[in-house]
Amino acid sequence: MNIYQILSICAMLSPIVYTTMWILGGILQSDYSHIRDDVSSLFAVDAPNQRLFQALTFTSSALLFIFYLGLHEGLNDGSTDFLGPFLFILSGVVGILVALFFPLDAGGELVTLRGKMHLILVAVMGILTIGGMLALWLRLESVPNWSGFATFSLISAIVSFVLIIIAGIFAQGKYRGLFERIGVTPYQLYYFVLGLMVFLNN
Repeated sequence: MNIYQILSICAMLSPIVYTTMWILGGILQSDYSHIRDDVSSLFAVDAPNQRLFQALTFTSSALLFIFYLGLHEGLNDGSTDFLGPFLFILSGVVGILVALFFPLDAGGELVTLRGKMHLILVAVMGILTIGGMLALWLRLESVPNWSGFATFSLISAIVSFVLIIIAGIFAQGKYRGLFERIGVTPYQLYYFVLGLMVFLNN
């Protein structure tokens, strides 16, 4: 097993850690609703088990960031186009910053600058990730081993953009937790598939 395969395992583990985190939240907190409550409220200021969920959020983000550092060479397609991996690296940095320094305010509210920055940075991270998906589509669409994934990358970018807009519309409603989970699903699936493809192509 080479270094790129090891890094790709990090990418595949990240969505597993993230999904396990919010499932665990529903188990440990009887008043937590997957329909009503967003995932970020699990590590909001003064939330029950805040340190646990902050650590899991950090772990999920850090695994992706580590993977992104080797993504350019790990694609193994001979390209010098670094835009896609660079956008993903930036999104990984933002994800780590959110996990470490920008939790939501108490009760999952947006009151302080820190709480508002949480929302802003999460949106930035989503945009950077979609940009990375589009960049990889352009980079890989004519590469034999990657052309199928390139199409998947384009579709993932479109679906992610549409679902995040829908999730934003319902962000203050009683179904925000449900729509957020639907909205992040294409991202989580993409991370896993991208990691798997890097693993298989190395």
